[in-house]
Amino acid sequence: MKKQVAMLFAVLFLAPAMFAADNWGLGLKLGVGENDPKGMKESYDEAAGFNRSLDENEGLFGVEVLYEKDLGDANKLGLKLGYVAYGENELKMWDASDYFKATEETYEIPLSVYYKRDNGLKNWSWFAGAGLSYIRTKIDFGVEDASKGKVFPHLLAGAEYRFTELFALGVEAKYNFSAKLKKNGEVISDRSGFSGALTGRFYF
Repeated sequence: MKKQVAMLFAVLFLAPAMFAADNWGLGLKLGVGENDPKGMKESYDEAAGFNRSLDENEGLFGVEVLYEKDLGDANKLGLKLGYVAYGENELKMWDASDYFKATEETYEIPLSVYYKRDNGLKNWSWFAGAGLSYIRTKIDFGVEDASKGKVFPHLLAGAEYRFTELFALGVEAKYNFSAKLKKNGEVISDRSGFSGALTGRFYF
């Protein structure tokens, strides 16, 4: 997780210098999303002889780099690439002589194409689009781990309010299709369904 956080901050500080041109932007988002750690839930239910707790974290944090091409008459075609880190799930089980902990970390790399109706400063603009995401989950059992990745489609829609030429604040809803990850025939996590986020966008 520390390496992922470092990468997020590297993107935050380097992207403006790399893409310093009109119609480029950088977004930071906070939100919540679907979270179903099925493998951990099954272990939790089966460990009848142990004290146990399962902490599920539905939060998410992400960054994105975007480019919007002017089509004329306030219409734009956008392309954005992001990185989303989902909240960590943690399973703890213990008795008088033993202690067990497992953690699940999941990240997603979404690539989206969208249409935007840009209504300018001091106005709301709306957008809608679709794309593909790569998602990967890793469960650390202490002595071993299980990891799995896959590509799946998504839809998104939202709106943003443009305060200045440089900054806009928006809301976004996203739906993931078939974001269920299996390892050896067992579901280890499922991020299918809706997520929502509040996003700050900086345009350059």
